[in-house]
Amino acid sequence: MTENTQLSKNRRRVRFVVYNGIIAALYVVLTLPFAQIAYGPLQVRLAEVMTVLPAFSLLTVPGVTLGCFLANLFNPNNLGPIDIIFGTLATLIAGFLSYPIAKPNKMLGIIPPVVVNGLIVGGYLPFLLTDSASSVTAAMVGISMLEVAGSEAALLVILGLPLILLIKKTKLEEKL
Repeated sequence: MTENTQLSKNRRRVRFVVYNGIIAALYVVLTLPFAQIAYGPLQVRLAEVMTVLPAFSLLTVPGVTLGCFLANLFNPNNLGPIDIIFGTLATLIAGFLSYPIAKPNKMLGIIPPVVVNGLIVGGYLPFLLTDSASSVTAAMVGISMLEVAGSEAALLVILGLPLILLIKKTKLEEKL
């Protein structure tokens, strides 16, 4: 391997780590100050707008996932390990699904975060937010899934779609 090739690989690695570090930090900064609306059945996490990034590149999935993990880890409502693990897993799954789904049209990249978060996060939240897991009904779980998916969809339609258009218009797509 030539010295230039090795230097190029090192630059790509550094860029990957720096970009994902910035994405993760932005996710946390856009979540924690708004904790009162970021955690719960109606989740309005401004940081979720960043879930459109994997529609452009799978290389952004680690940053979005790490940001979600850190935001859930430092959740002032302390929903515990279930939220930390499964909320992060939902983001990871949605990130990996967004890229292939958005291949024909980047706007389709908002679908996986809506569906996956609705199913996974909405599925466990009633158990974490009630006093007794035995009092949780199927209707409560279904409503929670719809609330999480609905709030995610509203955010991504209002902020995510314009971000996708901005990324495409400014040619940032080539940098991702």
